[in-house]
Amino acid sequence: MTTADRASELLALHLAPELLTVVNVWDAISAKVVADTDGTKALATASHSIAATLGYPDGERIPVEEMIDMCRRIVEQTDLPVSADLEGGYGDAPDTIRRAIGVGVVGANLEDQMKPLAEAAAQVEAVMAAAAAEGVPDFVLNARTDAFHLGRDRDRGEVLADAVERGKAFLDAGAPVIFVPAILTEEEIVTLVDAFGPQRLTTIAIPGTPSLERQQELGVGRVSHGPLSQNVALTALQELVEEVQRGGGVPRSMRILN
Repeated sequence: MTTADRASELLALHLAPELLTVVNVWDAISAKVVADTDGTKALATASHSIAATLGYPDGERIPVEEMIDMCRRIVEQTDLPVSADLEGGYGDAPDTIRRAIGVGVVGANLEDQMKPLAEAAAQVEAVMAAAAAEGVPDFVLNARTDAFHLGRDRDRGEVLADAVERGKAFLDAGAPVIFVPAILTEEEIVTLVDAFGPQRLTTIAIPGTPSLERQQELGVGRVSHGPLSQNVALTALQELVEEVQRGGGVPRSMRILN
C-alpha cells in the first residue's frame, strides 16, 4: 500500500459513521503494542509525549528533525495509517508536513495557536497544497483550534463561537477534520457537529467528556487520547515502584509485550 493509499484509508476511517478512536503513541514500542492490539485501525502520535520521551518540554522545544525521526520509527512499526501531532508546524508548517509525508505519515494535527484567522486559514491551505504536491491529496489534516485551550479565562459562549468560526474557516481552506481539544459538554459537541458536519469533529478523551458511545451518536468523527495514554503508562510504572518500596513486586496482571 502506498502512502497515498494509507492517507485515503485514514480519511475514510474519519468519515465513516463508526467513531474512530486512537490511543496515542510516543515511540516504537508503544506504537507496536497499540498497533498489535485487536481493534486498532490507525495510530496517532502525541507531540507532548514524544518531546518528554526525548527530554524536551512541550511547546515546540524539540527540534523538528527529532520529532520527524520519531515519527519515522513509529511508522516503521505498523502497516496501519499513522497521523502525527506536529504542534504548530515548527516555524514552517508546509515543509514540516512534507518531511512527515517523506517518512510515511498520512495525517497530522496542526495547532492554530489562535493566530489571526486569515493567517491560520492560509496555513491550512498551504499545508494541504504541500501534501497534494507530494502526491497525497487525501492527507488528513486534523486542523486544531486552540480557542478553548487558550481561552480558559473568557466567556464560554464566546470561546465556542470562536471555535465554530475558526473550524469552518479551516474546512473551507481544505482541512478534512477539525480538532477542538477541551472538556466539551454534550451541548457544545452538538453545536460543533452542526457547524462542521457529521464526522468532521475530533475531540480528546479527557475524563468528564461524554462517553465514546454518546459521541458516536452525536456525529463526532474521532476521539484521540493525546498525552493521556503516556500518563496511564507512567502511572503504572510509578505504581510498580511504590509497590516495590512497600516490599511487593510485579503485578500478576503484567503482560509480556516486548
